[in-house]
Amino acid sequence: MIEKVGDPNSESIPLNFDNTEIAFRRKSDKELDDAYKLFKLINNKLLATIGPALTAFALRLGLPVTGLIKNTLFKQFCGGESIDDCESVISSLSDGRVGTILDYSVEGVQEEANYSSTTAEIIRTIQKAGSDDRVSLSVFKISGIARVELLAKVSAGQNLDASEQAEYFKVKGRVNNICKTAYDLEVPVMIDAEESWVQNAIDTLALEMMQLYNLEQVIVYNTYQLYLTNGLVTLKDHYLQAETYGFLLGAKLVRGAYLEKEQNRALALEYTSPVHSSKEATDQDYNIALKFCVQHIKYIGLVAGTHNEESCRILTELLKDASIPINHPHVYFSQLLGMSDNLSFNLAAAGYNTAKYVPYGPVKAVLPYLFRRADENTAISGQMSRELSLIIKERERRKAL
Repeated sequence: MIEKVGDPNSESIPLNFDNTEIAFRRKSDKELDDAYKLFKLINNKLLATIGPALTAFALRLGLPVTGLIKNTLFKQFCGGESIDDCESVISSLSDGRVGTILDYSVEGVQEEANYSSTTAEIIRTIQKAGSDDRVSLSVFKISGIARVELLAKVSAGQNLDASEQAEYFKVKGRVNNICKTAYDLEVPVMIDAEESWVQNAIDTLALEMMQLYNLEQVIVYNTYQLYLTNGLVTLKDHYLQAETYGFLLGAKLVRGAYLEKEQNRALALEYTSPVHSSKEATDQDYNIALKFCVQHIKYIGLVAGTHNEESCRILTELLKDASIPINHPHVYFSQLLGMSDNLSFNLAAAGYNTAKYVPYGPVKAVLPYLFRRADENTAISGQMSRELSLIIKERERRKAL
């Protein structure tokens, strides 16, 4: 259950996102140095840009790059190759009062046999959460258990032929199997957002699952990308549907992860981009969405998936202003493993419900995920990334002791 993370008997400290001692307390000097070297490397925009192509080329030639990746990007951003491999990360996060969200991050395998094995693995993450208080929530991507072209066709409202109808029936069965397991074990499960041209199908499936399993507590969460111009409207519309049909809404709020793909597709197909034209507009909608969820917190389970310090601060202030307990079971902060430790561990130390995504899977299979993380941390206009600057600050603090 979502209430299980964090120790309510532990003493909390005032919230301070600048406290790098708390943020990096679980990292040894060597681990901090390794992180420094890695972020220094991926801070180079050229390397971050050509890295994926070079790696793919090296793998095709059979060059031994897997070991290098495993000891660098994979070590920083992933928990291991299996659930068991993630044990040390789960334990370390728990020591800092941060929960784990096991995320099976294998991408791009669009074959029927793989859908069944991926479904089984997702269910194993839920079973792990059901038996381990350190694992807070679970998560999955519908494109991992369904053909993307089928989801696009459903999203566009196109008619399915007989074989496609049978295929989609199987997809619904897999989604229900996952969500029913989560319901039985009382483990919240988040359905990740994806590209706009498949999102309508995902939204529909998520709402169907909420209507089945969110009657008494929030089990199923849909994800709302606030960089979409219709993101805020969609959130509010889904809340009205929840009110109408008598279920609780699970809402994970993110800014969005497919900016370049969305813009390139809109340009290629000559339609208006569904993404806000400015970061400021995205930030504004994200923070409005936070306020909306807090205003309706009795009926909305909120997971604030953000690496934005200002949004985290705004949410803490919204809770305070509304006299909502900071460890309310309907409010969660979430970040990715290997990023924004100054947010995660300081929020947790102050008593807020906090969890980290812990991706795992075979090294080669999680490369798309890893390269997205590297790209996110690339410097803009030659400036050091936020992650690198925080690591430098902590190294200097330790040297001064």
